[in-house]
Amino acid sequence: MWETIKNAWKIEDLRKKMIFTLAMLLVYRIGSFVPVPGIDVSLFQQVIDEGGLLGFFNIISGGAFAKFTIFAMSITPYINSSIIMQLLTVAIPKLERLSKEGEEGRKKIAQYTRYFTVILAFVQAFGITYGLARTSGALLQNNFWSYMVISLTLTAGTAFLMWMGEQITEKGIGNGISLIIFTSIISRAPLAVIQLFRMAFQTNDISPLLLPVIAIFMLALIAGVIFIDLGQRRIPVQYSKRVVGRKMYGGQSTHIPMKVNSSGVLPIIFAVSILAVPQTIAQFMSQDSGFVTWVTKYFSQSSALYAILYALMIIFFTYFYTQITFNPVEISNNLKQYGGFVQGIRPGKPTSDYLMKISNRLTLVGAIFLAMVAILPIVVAAITGVAMSFGGTAILIVVGVALETSKQLESQMLMRHYKGFLK
Repeated sequence: MWETIKNAWKIEDLRKKMIFTLAMLLVYRIGSFVPVPGIDVSLFQQVIDEGGLLGFFNIISGGAFAKFTIFAMSITPYINSSIIMQLLTVAIPKLERLSKEGEEGRKKIAQYTRYFTVILAFVQAFGITYGLARTSGALLQNNFWSYMVISLTLTAGTAFLMWMGEQITEKGIGNGISLIIFTSIISRAPLAVIQLFRMAFQTNDISPLLLPVIAIFMLALIAGVIFIDLGQRRIPVQYSKRVVGRKMYGGQSTHIPMKVNSSGVLPIIFAVSILAVPQTIAQFMSQDSGFVTWVTKYFSQSSALYAILYALMIIFFTYFYTQITFNPVEISNNLKQYGGFVQGIRPGKPTSDYLMKISNRLTLVGAIFLAMVAILPIVVAAITGVAMSFGGTAILIVVGVALETSKQLESQMLMRHYKGFLK
């Protein structure tokens, strides 16, 4: 990867794109320290440290949520909006037709996603502001006008990040939204390392001998994520020869790539969001109520019930998302239309059944892998007593974005040097 970046830097066009991307990410990090007016941050810092959905927001925002800055909500509303629109595309015929209309249809869906992001961001910002004000009393002036100012500020920050991400995608290197999340997670790495060393050598909360064990565990986890993320099953496809006029078409062999982890990190995000609902509700209730006691006992991240439900929901959502995004019948029909067939399988329904069987097997491996990646940090934290700052979600995002950005750099370098490969 470092060799790829070094070679890309020597190309003027790519160097400009890389500088533009770094400049945009620098603006994002500077904005992560600009506070929202009318908030006493110290009063609800403890609420954020308790984890749950708010702790997940803090990881995604690179610590900006705990400081309640203008980028406190980060790009989370845009991610939620994109996921909802993707699911609605399958359910609503009009959106499904738009998705099949090519570039113009995708632009329309992207426009709807932006509008929905702003609406969702405002609703989310108002709810968080109202909830935190009641729980911690962090608002300096507890009135409707303060709620509106804070909510509009947070919404504007999310809208700006959405625009920035699109600019990076268009004029820079890589996917802008993914790089913003990547930067947020990576920015917390030095603090996590410093905190770990303090626990080992200053406060003596853990043994220094645990540090190399934790380092080996993290490296093994990253290596496993890279191995599975790059893993795919290639289905061989043969196209029959056909004569059109005086020209002959087809006859070539290709393959259908089917990734082991085709759903990415989305099942973990879905599972975290649903399991965090009881914790989030409990934070806004009286601490003496029976519901809060029950949630604290059974829905804390260190409990066995939480880990079991977490793993089962990840497996369920992996299958659910794969069933929505992968359509073997459509693939089979397209192959049949263009004279293609899977070697050894008859066209039509046998092909779609074969693809579905392969997809189910790969999804099972991917689902078990995602569940293990998500559960292992919880198990290690329970054994060692050290809270893992970077869970499975963070590692999957960081590794996935790094690999994808590296691939984009390599593909753009290949486009600029294709003559040398043809000689």
